[in-house]
Amino acid sequence: MLTLPQTASAAPADREATFKAEVSALSPDELPLQQGMAHGNVAQGDALSVMVISSRVDATRLRIHAGLFFTSVVAGCACTNDPTPMNDEPEYVEVEFEIDRRDGAARVRLLETDG
Repeated sequence: MLTLPQTASAAPADREATFKAEVSALSPDELPLQQGMAHGNVAQGDALSVMVISSRVDATRLRIHAGLFFTSVVAGCACTNDPTPMNDEPEYVEVEFEIDRRDGAARVRLLETDG
């Protein structure tokens, strides 16, 4: 299960920076990067960048709408004579995190975007 305990307990003034740091440290497999790719076929999470678009807070939950910037590659056979270069392709997805304020348990879902 995905947990973001530092974000859940962060003071309002520190919440965005804490969220960005905590999400950036996640494994790419914990995020819906692969499902949202537009260019490559393998998501790379080593250069993940997080942008908070909006957030809502109530007594029990945080909801954070975020943009995730990352790279993907078109994986080929990598044979000696394969002319296909392994270039990083820029990717972007929008997601919504729902975080339980008591324990940091979190769910993330991919959002549809135009374009």
